[in-house]
Amino acid sequence: MAKKKTSIAKKNITLKRPKIIVGMGTCGLGAGARNVLESVEKELKKQNISADVVSTGCIGLCSYEVLLDVIVPGYPRVTYSKVKPDTVPKIIEEHVGKGNVVQKLAMSQMCLEGDGVQQYSDLPFFDDLDQNKNQVKLVTKNCGIIDPEDIDEYIMTGGYKALETILTTMTPKEVIAEVGRSGLRGRGGGGFDTGWKWESTAKYEADEKYIICNADEGDPGAFMDRSLMEGDPHALLEGMVIGGYATGSSSGYIYIRAEYPLAIERLNIAIRQAKERGYLGENILNSGYSLDMIIKQGAGAFVCGESTALQFSIEGKRGMPRTRPPQSVEAGLWDKPTCLNNVETFANVPIIINRGAAWYSKIGTEKSKGTKIFALTGNVKYAGLIEVPMGITVREIVFDIGGGVPKKKKFKAVQIGGPSGGCLPETYLDSPIDYESLKSAGAMMGSGSLVVVDETTCMVDMARFFLDFCTHESCGKCPPCRVGTVLMLDILNRITQGEGVEEDIETLEKMCDEVRTMSLCGLGQSAPNPVKSTLRYFRDEYLAHIRDKECPTATCVALHKYTVIPDKCTKCTLCIRNCPVDAISGSRDEVAFIDKEKCIECNLCYDKCNFMAIK
Repeated sequence: MAKKKTSIAKKNITLKRPKIIVGMGTCGLGAGARNVLESVEKELKKQNISADVVSTGCIGLCSYEVLLDVIVPGYPRVTYSKVKPDTVPKIIEEHVGKGNVVQKLAMSQMCLEGDGVQQYSDLPFFDDLDQNKNQVKLVTKNCGIIDPEDIDEYIMTGGYKALETILTTMTPKEVIAEVGRSGLRGRGGGGFDTGWKWESTAKYEADEKYIICNADEGDPGAFMDRSLMEGDPHALLEGMVIGGYATGSSSGYIYIRAEYPLAIERLNIAIRQAKERGYLGENILNSGYSLDMIIKQGAGAFVCGESTALQFSIEGKRGMPRTRPPQSVEAGLWDKPTCLNNVETFANVPIIINRGAAWYSKIGTEKSKGTKIFALTGNVKYAGLIEVPMGITVREIVFDIGGGVPKKKKFKAVQIGGPSGGCLPETYLDSPIDYESLKSAGAMMGSGSLVVVDETTCMVDMARFFLDFCTHESCGKCPPCRVGTVLMLDILNRITQGEGVEEDIETLEKMCDEVRTMSLCGLGQSAPNPVKSTLRYFRDEYLAHIRDKECPTATCVALHKYTVIPDKCTKCTLCIRNCPVDAISGSRDEVAFIDKEKCIECNLCYDKCNFMAIK
């Protein structure tokens, strides 16, 4: 059956004057959004044009920032990508002033021949729920669309309706039952059943209970939670208040790393607005239920993403995990019953209440319900934030949504789950992405970072990179993690430097199992995953480093071997003149020769050769 074309965006007849929206998430700011915003305000004044200028979060197309949207009364929203300050005057003059879309500057996929402009759902990067393909934007539906600093825009999209519903028509038990029936699992990495966790917290009697949001997103390449908090902070607050009501909590904490200043700023604004409107604080919506909300900034320790270490940090103690039992639901923060979920988990809750558990549970797979947000990065054409239904394949994400590997390079692997995840090769391109499938393949969902690598990436070096991260982030409390990861890293360093022996592979495999089974917390238990998965799927690269003393991708500098290709050498002597250690001999009459004993692999000869004669 042919794919149904999404209709042309409905004309906006509610605006009284043009509206300009600038993507001001962290990715946009990094690309120069602040300068673009200043240029917009300057040009409007210069051209004497009246328009509303607002900021928004990230819509997901991070690789196309700065994104600037223009809505002219009576016409659809049009997006301009990779906007620079010097392109703003043309957009203001033609589109905002005259109503003419600047076709050459607008995102190419958005524009049809003539004056029609397609919706985002027609872009390969996106898709809609009815077609059940590519992206399904539920949790991120407001990101990049509404002004995150305006509570009224959130309310106009149905915001806080779920909270009103549960406070007026549902008991805490009924809320927990509804969340349980939805099949929602924790999106922070562990995948624990959310309804079960809420029910476990609710059953313990105490004079004080706490509900905590884990916003301590520390995976390299991960920015899912940050983007949600920057683009739709009220969704997090609404989900937390619902969770607090269901579990009987009277205090809430948002534990967020201090490296997220914009998210913290917008959360503070959202908390203030929610209190002013009665959605947070004392006697919420005259229901008799009260919940205070506190933002706790962390110092950026990766181990504080672990629940018990996070709670110690809130208490002002050193962030180190503790043994369990007791579980946090029984004795967590200050030894009181504590429920902890991450940003994405809480943001799913209002959707479940509004649309119903039965509707929500139809999305995804039998054991993995709903959608999952991923930070899609690495060697992929469209890098950014995506939201996909559970069960989508790796191929659909990388090639349909991500646009494939650029520069005609070959896909090699995908790293799923950050430093705690695993590397899956090309043979897993058609494997579904859900909790069970990833675990059986030697990877894990993690918080949602997804890094695509091409044929130029050394998998041994990649495993070394992630293990190095985990080694530095270990709190040092338990010897298997403190000592084991260091010993494994030493072996990987030796292999990438050409000093490895074949026995190292067997030693690594043994240590992977020991560190995983004997470590106290999730950091140590999952730290070996990148090593174990690369040994499983890319053993030949390890053997090349050990047996042949060669890195197949020429990534490991210590294994570089420089040689001259005789047929390409023009005898120009440029390489000879630039060698700092006189390791190259030759003349105008003879082909250059590199003495490997003298060569220090500085790469100067390779950089200076204009004829690609140095291999």
